[in-house]
Amino acid sequence: MALDASTVQNIAHLARIKVAEDQLEALAGELSNILGWVEQLAEVDTEGVAPMTSVVELTMPSRSDQVTDGDCRDRVLANAAEPVDGFFAVPKVVE
Repeated sequence: MALDASTVQNIAHLARIKVAEDQLEALAGELSNILGWVEQLAEVDTEGVAPMTSVVELTMPSRSDQVTDGDCRDRVLANAAEPVDGFFAVPKVVE
């Protein structure tokens, strides 16, 4: 996919990047090369290849999904500036 200077200028505007007029043609060539590589990657046959999240096979540690009350209200409220009746108190922001 070949990009022209006006397309690059539009992309730069959308990305809020200032690009000088004399650099538009060179940047259009570079972006066209990048898009060419992406198109080339789309041609690779990935049928039967499992998706990967890492190059190393590992299993994430997990814990049982149990609902608890935490039993640490006093430690949490120790961080509060002014706790009221066991809750965080915040100033009113809507009038």
